Amino acid sequence: MVVCGDDGLAHRLAAELRGVYGEQVTLVVPASERSVRPPVVVRARAASALLDRVVTAAAGLTGNGGGGNAGTVPAAEPPGGVRLMEAAEPTEAALAEAGVERAHALALVYDDDETNIRAALTARRLNPRLRLVLRLYNRRLGQHIEELLDQAAALASGEGAGGSADGSGFDASTTVLSDADTAAPALAATALTGTSKVLQTGGLLLRAVERPPSGDGTSADPGLATLALLSPTDSAGPGVDQGPTLLPDAAAVRAGGGRATVVLEQVSYAGPSLPDGRGVMPWFASLFSRRLRWSLAGMVGCVLALAVALWLVTGIHPLRAFYLTLLDLFAIDDPAIGESVGRQILQLLSGLAGLLLLPVLLAAVLEALGTFRTASSLRKPPRGLGGHVVLLGLGKIGTRVLTRLRELNIPVVCVESDPEARGLATARRLRVPVVLGDVTQEGVLEAAKIHRAHALLAVTSADTTNLEAVLYARAVRPDLRVVLRLYDDDFATAVYRTLRAAHPRASTRSRSVSHLAAPAFAGAMMGRQILGAFPVERRVLLFAAVDVGGHPQLEGRTVGEAFRAGSWRVLAREESGDAPGLAWDLPDTYVLQAADRVVLAATRRGLAELLGRRGRAGT
Repeated sequence: MVVCGDDGLAHRLAAELRGVYGEQVTLVVPASERSVRPPVVVRARAASALLDRVVTAAAGLTGNGGGGNAGTVPAAEPPGGVRLMEAAEPTEAALAEAGVERAHALALVYDDDETNIRAALTARRLNPRLRLVLRLYNRRLGQHIEELLDQAAALASGEGAGGSADGSGFDASTTVLSDADTAAPALAATALTGTSKVLQTGGLLLRAVERPPSGDGTSADPGLATLALLSPTDSAGPGVDQGPTLLPDAAAVRAGGGRATVVLEQVSYAGPSLPDGRGVMPWFASLFSRRLRWSLAGMVGCVLALAVALWLVTGIHPLRAFYLTLLDLFAIDDPAIGESVGRQILQLLSGLAGLLLLPVLLAAVLEALGTFRTASSLRKPPRGLGGHVVLLGLGKIGTRVLTRLRELNIPVVCVESDPEARGLATARRLRVPVVLGDVTQEGVLEAAKIHRAHALLAVTSADTTNLEAVLYARAVRPDLRVVLRLYDDDFATAVYRTLRAAHPRASTRSRSVSHLAAPAFAGAMMGRQILGAFPVERRVLLFAAVDVGGHPQLEGRTVGEAFRAGSWRVLAREESGDAPGLAWDLPDTYVLQAADRVVLAATRRGLAELLGRRGRAGT
């Protein structure tokens, strides 16, 4: 595996590939990256040792005089199958020296879209059978590039981009991802449930939840599926590490009633939702303020009361009474000379009401003009809003998080200081309230109704801004659930521990976008069928979408017969037709057909066996 990048995502991706999947990795970074300490990936089994070796290798290259290619430093290969190479740009010479011609997969995760596209075209020419993973923010451009590179691979290999002749299970597919897109579901789920162990598939957002054993010794609710039994805490003697039991069968779950379980369940939101703004009354409410609406209602009631009084006093027809009242109201010359005293008094009262109506009508016209002028602008948070998520920042990450939250029908109030931010158009299209202002200034979070919010998501690009906003929000609401985006890992760890110690009863999470996005990029490098990975203590569970056809362990077998404890388990089947989606809770008697595509959970060894991949020594 070759990883090329210029920020923390490249280091995290290399650690994920090595620590989780046990792959041999070549990391290509600019020369300036030698002085930058890579972030620490705490969940990968060998990530810390890997990154230490990377730093050591980088330090050892300081006195190297260079290699055969201008602008590149020869790759160093420390123990463990990890190589570090320095190159100013991913040129053809640099990619060739990194071993792209012999590699199974290449990840291009530079922050610049143009750099990734140019390097992808070069790599496809060097190795038509190479699997490519690109980091692009532009979705539409990414779809076109993905189709173009897949067509190039199919034409060059002469066999299509879907497989390889050596039977290794690798394909020459191209996958375009965005770190903002891949991190958004985890950030949204963290704001709702406090965990980032999430999986997005079939339009659903799933999470892995650790459930303690029930008091009577029976197993807890299995949710959608029981993924693992955690290590026993009391049955094992000192110094004995039994480890978790991955993908246990029903008998193992019953026997392990005293052990905590890891189950899969769907992320849902049960709080209030924002009004959709449809119908006459919501439109009328958005057009006029509450005070003006009450004033108009009072004037209408006054006119009706005067018309009824005129009808009772004079005995004329009710419609004529209403008509005469309007004439008096609008001061149309029809004096009640020679009429009764009651009629004259009512005419004077109608004229007075007409004088009072003039400022109300003027205010309604001015307010309506202002509303229409700002109809394409931003909405304000509605009065009485509560249980919502306050989202700070509408940049690349914030825009994707906002879209994901609204897909889950979660009420959101955004706070943005830049009136030209890219996410304002999305907020306007989704009719999401936005508060324009610097979150560090007093009164901005109050305008976003932070005192009644469910959670605060601080995802601006400035760590200090996110931290200041979280600290101020905690001063207002000590029990508020907060999630803040911090780039530096040491800083994030220190902030998390301090906030947790200061507010032990509140949920605090600090997240790095590169940390959340790395598993998705690593899964794409392993193949399009990899959906994600969940760490379970020191082991890893992989989730994959697999076509049943061509796999004798699945095709023609029932779901119960296809299940292999400790290796793989079929969780759901993709449904086609008018309502595509995933069918969960498949009966054990359902027979898997060749045309079916299923989602399964598997261990690394089990997935390698199922896909027919060659194993690697020491993984």
